[in-house]
Amino acid sequence: MRRVLVIGIGAGDPEQVTVQAIRAINRADVVFVTEKGSEADELARVRREILARYREDGREPRVVALADPPRDRTASAYREAVDDWRHRRADLWERALVDELAGGQTGAFLVWGDPAIYDSTIAVLEEILARGRVALDYEVIPGISSIQALAARHRIPWARVGGAVQITTGRRLAAGLSQETDDVLVMLDSGCAFSTVAAEDVEIYWGAYVGTDDEILVSGRVHEVAAEIERRRRDARERKGWIMDSYLLRRPPTTAPRAR
Repeated sequence: MRRVLVIGIGAGDPEQVTVQAIRAINRADVVFVTEKGSEADELARVRREILARYREDGREPRVVALADPPRDRTASAYREAVDDWRHRRADLWERALVDELAGGQTGAFLVWGDPAIYDSTIAVLEEILARGRVALDYEVIPGISSIQALAARHRIPWARVGGAVQITTGRRLAAGLSQETDDVLVMLDSGCAFSTVAAEDVEIYWGAYVGTDDEILVSGRVHEVAAEIERRRRDARERKGWIMDSYLLRRPPTTAPRAR
């Protein structure tokens, strides 16, 4: 039986890697590193640096690079495009698990942030299991997510007393800010959907590359700082070739909807 470890490695700061994650890394015989191409080679490099930093003496897992299948990010049928990408990922990973991981060995995937929050690793492994061609078991090790790191860097809690918190995407936020939650955490927003709520009395706590040397933090009323965030986001993406950002939207206490 092959065993797979899905290891959350934090939002970018190597010191966010937990003791549990370090122990899991040192259980692995093979580490699979997904490489997305030139725009995100830095992410693969950080994964390799974490391996080098935390491996125990005498332990040196073999690293297998997996070229991530391209994904159509302009498709109008968003869910279908994601499903197709995940199917092709499953094809690639299934072959790699058969070819690179012997029975009785342990493989590992190092997941940015936490594997439970907008990450496809668990879903891809479940698809491989459902196909029934590879016998494997897997374990998930949680990590510090970007939205946890974001709250820490801004020195804010996610929720206020008696309040509700929503975690959503920029795509869904663009359809409107929920009236049922006081605080909204937003990820995967390539279109700066926060600008759609600029007319409302809403605060934003935004961060990019949180926990790294390139960290950028901006906070304030959305209508006051939206243009600055868009500019700094655009400049950072042009400079680095990629960006990871997230933010919290918060209604002031006087305008927060009351629980029903």
